[in-house]
Amino acid sequence: MKHPRDYRGLEVIILGLARSGVAAAKLFHQQGAIVTVNDKKERSACPEADELEALGISVLCGYHPDSLVHTGVALVVKNPGIPYSVEPLRKAAELGIEVVTEVEVAYQFCEAPIIGITGSNGKTTTTTLIGLMLEAGGLLPVVAGNIGRALTEAAPEVTKENWMVVELSSFQLKGTIAFRPRIGCLLNLYETHLDYHGTMDDYIASKVKLFENQTEDDTAIVNWDDPVCQSIIPTLRAKRMPFSMREALPYGVYLDAATEALVYADGRSHIHPILPAKEMGIPGSFNIENALAAAAAAITAGVKLSVIAGVLKSFQGVEHRLEFVRELEGVTFYNNSKATNSAASIKSIEAFEQSIILIAGGLDRGSDYTELMPIFQERIKGIVTLGQTKEKINHIAGLAGISRLETVDTAKDAADAVAQAVKLAWQMSEAGDIILLSPACASWDMFPSYEERGRMFKESVHNL
Repeated sequence: MKHPRDYRGLEVIILGLARSGVAAAKLFHQQGAIVTVNDKKERSACPEADELEALGISVLCGYHPDSLVHTGVALVVKNPGIPYSVEPLRKAAELGIEVVTEVEVAYQFCEAPIIGITGSNGKTTTTTLIGLMLEAGGLLPVVAGNIGRALTEAAPEVTKENWMVVELSSFQLKGTIAFRPRIGCLLNLYETHLDYHGTMDDYIASKVKLFENQTEDDTAIVNWDDPVCQSIIPTLRAKRMPFSMREALPYGVYLDAATEALVYADGRSHIHPILPAKEMGIPGSFNIENALAAAAAAITAGVKLSVIAGVLKSFQGVEHRLEFVRELEGVTFYNNSKATNSAASIKSIEAFEQSIILIAGGLDRGSDYTELMPIFQERIKGIVTLGQTKEKINHIAGLAGISRLETVDTAKDAADAVAQAVKLAWQMSEAGDIILLSPACASWDMFPSYEERGRMFKESVHNL
């Protein structure tokens, strides 16, 4: 796409309101484009519409008009979550009209070097850590994207003195063309979002677009332990900066097996300690992995190792990501509502040595959850299930030999379902146990978001 200022007097369609759509609509309107915003939700569910119309932006809610996309349209900017199969996007493809996401628009405006972070799990924690490390190092980061402010809102305000630290989903990256981060970080790749992408190949290709436009002047940070990540390394043009939990690397950041410390190998035969893993402020091997990736990005940006260590010691985690809620009569509650796939739940379970009562279940995306059986057999004392997948997870729990199994079958609403699940888990528990919300499923069968699911869990725990 062209720079947004080059769309002056041209028609631009913004498909989908929400935060990113509103920001993109305002940006193109300010640049003099003729902007139409369309959202399939009813007008009553689009509170942003009034604000945009007051600016002179046309807003259409409740349906996709047949005439929305036509030969006079210069660009379509889509909400990342809208599938490419919807009629306006199919028509745009037929007419040869460019379709992009907000990431591509923001990139055209952004003067600051960009650190882009993507992966199936761990994006928000890693993005937050990188932002804190750069801030502590005096590098003036602006954290935006899938976390924090909308990219198109933040990008026009940053300067070459800043760093833009951006969490990126596969949905966002799929709609990029020229986007080029100075530092790209790929954390891991697991089977997820196939209801959107259709195939694992399309999901991987969307993630790898993070590196597509990088040159030898840029840096690609890649998980050396992930076989899919490792397979794309030969295709990269950027400098490689791997991280690993399992191997000592000649260059990169890794967990030293002998000292159990995070270390940096500078490629010149020098190993620089960062800090012992046990001194990190958040538990779990997956958080060590996130910390390694964040340290690699911060080192590449120029942050001192002592500053990185200080952030890792003080950081207490992000809401809904293995978040400590409370301890009650010797039982400790953790909110890991962000675990929207099996791999994330497995990692959260592995973070604890105590017996675990697990609360799981949610949107059914077609998985059979057999990958959960080994960790259920090894680590789970009891399970409470809810949502569309409750019977599937019950089946796996039965195969794993778990006898303490309860299901939320009837509930007045989502909040009542969560409250019932918490009470059932509490009744199963005894002093020394962990009660862990780690659903292994998306939330949309019962909740508007994983955040709302997590908040309801925390409220129910505090009401015990």
